[in-house]
Amino acid sequence: MAEIILEMKSITKEFPGVKALNQVQLQVTKGEIHALVGENGAGKSTLMNVLSGVYPHGSYTGEIIYQGEECKFKNIRDSEHVGIVIIHQELALVPYMTIAENLFLGNERSNKGIIDWNATNGESVALLRKVGLQDNPSVRIKDIGVGKQQLVEIAKALAKEVKLLILDEPTAALNEEESQNLLKLLLELKKQGVTSIIISHKLNEIEQIADSITILRDGATIETLVRGFDDFTEERIIKGMVGREIVDRFPGRDNFVGDVALEVNNWSVYDTMDSKRHVIKNVNFNVREGEIVGIAGLMGAGRTELAMSLFGGAFGSNISGDMILKGKKLRLKSEADAMKVGIAYLTEDRKSAGLVLIDDIRHNITMGNHKKISKNYIIDEHKEVNVANEYRNKLNIRSSSIRQRTGNLSGGNQQKVVLSRWIYSDPEVLFLDEPTRGIDVGAKFEIYQIMNELVSQGKSIVMISSEMPELLGMCDRVYVMNEGRIIGEFNRYDATQENIMRCIMRDAGKDKSYGQTR
Repeated sequence: MAEIILEMKSITKEFPGVKALNQVQLQVTKGEIHALVGENGAGKSTLMNVLSGVYPHGSYTGEIIYQGEECKFKNIRDSEHVGIVIIHQELALVPYMTIAENLFLGNERSNKGIIDWNATNGESVALLRKVGLQDNPSVRIKDIGVGKQQLVEIAKALAKEVKLLILDEPTAALNEEESQNLLKLLLELKKQGVTSIIISHKLNEIEQIADSITILRDGATIETLVRGFDDFTEERIIKGMVGREIVDRFPGRDNFVGDVALEVNNWSVYDTMDSKRHVIKNVNFNVREGEIVGIAGLMGAGRTELAMSLFGGAFGSNISGDMILKGKKLRLKSEADAMKVGIAYLTEDRKSAGLVLIDDIRHNITMGNHKKISKNYIIDEHKEVNVANEYRNKLNIRSSSIRQRTGNLSGGNQQKVVLSRWIYSDPEVLFLDEPTRGIDVGAKFEIYQIMNELVSQGKSIVMISSEMPELLGMCDRVYVMNEGRIIGEFNRYDATQENIMRCIMRDAGKDKSYGQTR
């Protein structure tokens, strides 16, 4: 019989006005990869925060039995001391410190109170090799990509002699290749005896590597599926998550595409920090009224930089080219200018750049257009409350009230708050940058429906997404970017994953100086 390494019994956790966990049960077998899935707000991250001591013993009820003993963790250090290490979705690395310094931060290699740098660097090299990194440990974290940073976090866990590794949305910010590398590493760690609990909304990845899947819904355990005994398909997992089958992941819509709303010609942008680095190179594209246009490309292709540069120069220097909105050439000097003419940009980073997390839902929604709710520069609080409640109901934002702090919402509900703000600002053209990153299938479907409603009103949407099925399922046309250039365009009938990747690979194989294939 398989050995049980972890058992969580009747875990209940409450926040003001919300029961986040209700008698949750979880059992994990030693040496397995155990997936924890559920809609946003189902309680997945809360449960893992209870396990790791982020929420200390006494702030919840229930029992944690780890390696046969009851644990009452007061903080993360307590859980790490017994080999439980959690890696959060927002990585806990210090950007201006080196890889080696980050690996042993709080766990320093020292001799008589003085850091032993020879031991630190030597062990760092060995740890990095274990996770497949060849980087010099003296490189600063800010100088490596997100995919490598995720691997550094895992190496950091290995330095703490991890026995139970918890990963919260580990591939949310990674491209396909980086995601596959990380999944292979988890399988390799499994061979070495490390038990893993992975929280993810990418069900194809869960289906690929998990031995067991526990499904949470509304803060309660619904069921646990075991590979070899239960149906492990995405459809079966989704049914457990939402309580029903979702027949079509992408809602259909009637197409009523009108005239060109936004046209961009010969758009060129240089890096904000390095004025010699050409980031966006003579880009041309357009989007029509009532149309969703997608921008595909690998990470680093310049998609976000393009959108931000068009949003009043939020990114870039030495910007040139023409931007024409409904026949009128624009000269935008700021994000405020862009909002005034009806251009909005929903950032890919909702926590750092999209929301005021310490403020409530009401203020986060209405800050997009204070003019609508004010007179003589004085905000009408009654109007503000009505607006916030209207959007909370319209977008199905799950919260105790509009006065709930935005930082306490689940990822999907935070995304709906950001989207509410921009819809309330009444834009003509809306740039959506990774609009469904890190949210579950149910919340995704709701956001897709909101997008369809907007274009049915004649609005125009430019959608950037790293999830190819999402682009293919939602967009009328797809532009393909690589190395800061538009390299292809497909209508919805010709846009396939194969055609888009073939376009990127063909461009990557060209010598950009001479136009020859290498």
